[in-house]
Amino acid sequence: MLKSLEVRNFTAFSEARLDFANGLNVIIGENGTGKTHLLKLPYAVMAVSAEEGRRRAIRKPTKALLQHRLAEKIVNVFRPEDGRLGRLARRRKGRNRCEVKVRFSGLPVNFNFASQNKSEVVVDRRPFGWSDHAPVYLPTRELLTIYPGFVSMYESLQVEFEETWRDTCLLLGAPAVRGPRERKVAQLLKPLEEQIGGRVVLEHNDRFYLRPINAGNLEMPLVAEGWRKFAMLARLIATGSLLDKGCLFWDEPESNLNPRLIREVAKAILRICEAGVQVIVATHSLFLLREFEVLLRREFGNLDHRYFALRRGDEGVEVSQAEEVDDVDPLILLDEELEQSDRFVEEFML
Repeated sequence: MLKSLEVRNFTAFSEARLDFANGLNVIIGENGTGKTHLLKLPYAVMAVSAEEGRRRAIRKPTKALLQHRLAEKIVNVFRPEDGRLGRLARRRKGRNRCEVKVRFSGLPVNFNFASQNKSEVVVDRRPFGWSDHAPVYLPTRELLTIYPGFVSMYESLQVEFEETWRDTCLLLGAPAVRGPRERKVAQLLKPLEEQIGGRVVLEHNDRFYLRPINAGNLEMPLVAEGWRKFAMLARLIATGSLLDKGCLFWDEPESNLNPRLIREVAKAILRICEAGVQVIVATHSLFLLREFEVLLRREFGNLDHRYFALRRGDEGVEVSQAEEVDDVDPLILLDEELEQSDRFVEEFML
């Protein structure tokens, strides 16, 4: 699980520290305040640790290997112009050095890179071992319809897709869970499959289908996009990717969903948290935020949770954090919502 993230001179942030809850974490902010950056950076670090942990017989990371893999992964996840890692350093007059500290599951990683560097990371502190759990990243769009052949295309051609897409497609294509964990998977899957009206299956032609009860397969491109986001979540649960104290990063889960579906996705996220998965969500939806609040009070009162609000300041984007959303100051989304209500009342009710 992700414990904390500290950054200095990183993209829009002059300096920030985020301390994460073991359950639900919600990063709130307007467009352009760096919400997605705060998902991608720790994801890239945790993904490197998990990937190398699967590959390496030697459990202790070396500084040279870690520096190379961190630079490569961060560039592939963020896709800065010309592959220049230094473009992620906050741009101010003169040369700037970006400093990052990530702590997850007892594995601290500290590193830095300079604004003039193309692809060089300097590791100041390396972990004592590799991670046993791969993080999961869900982008704003669904990936089931692009899955056929995507991974092989990504690995054989020079394409500009973010590597998060490739990583998630690999997890989507993994075999379904069998054995002792099937019951736990079935409990999480049941409400999702009821929502979408069937099971998500991967056929021999390397394509995903929705299989309704007592009906034939429905091609995934013919399924409504909102349902496809649910289907992607269901598939990741079925493969076991979201079990055993993993970590899910989800960028704007509310995108392309109507309010009723947003309520259901909020419930699905909290059920996943109850199963022991840490979830870190980035959103600018006040509706989703308030739905989390209602559910946490009514049905998930014992779930550990934390809110982070982003707002532009004179020295870059500032981060405010608290365990209750009303204690996060300033919450600009609420300000805008209240202003809209005032304008509506003034225009139509007076």
